Amino acid sequence: MNIESIAILVEGTLVSSIERRKTPIIHAFSSDLMSDVLTVDAEHTVLITGLANLQTIRTAEMSDINCIIIARNKKATVEMIALANQSNIVIIETVISVFRASGLLYQNGIKPLY
Repeated sequence: MNIESIAILVEGTLVSSIERRKTPIIHAFSSDLMSDVLTVDAEHTVLITGLANLQTIRTAEMSDINCIIIARNKKATVEMIALANQSNIVIIETVISVFRASGLLYQNGIKPLY
């Protein structure tokens, strides 16, 4: 499944690095604890979180995560979007919960990391 399909599935909006919308995604990881995200070691991974701050982008960058879903109707700041564009990280904003987004992705073939 690619990033664009994921955005549609989670009723989301692409807000950064839109040119990467065809990038394939294989795995998903849900967390609000960025220390847990730093343990992620898998390519083609989407992070599902409710945290909307610069640390989320920096952590994704360090973990080679190329897509972040920001759940619970939280919005990425201008600074977050700029850093994500610079780092080629796609941000998807959605109104649905982390739990629901995780379930939808799992039902549609995205593999959990753990």
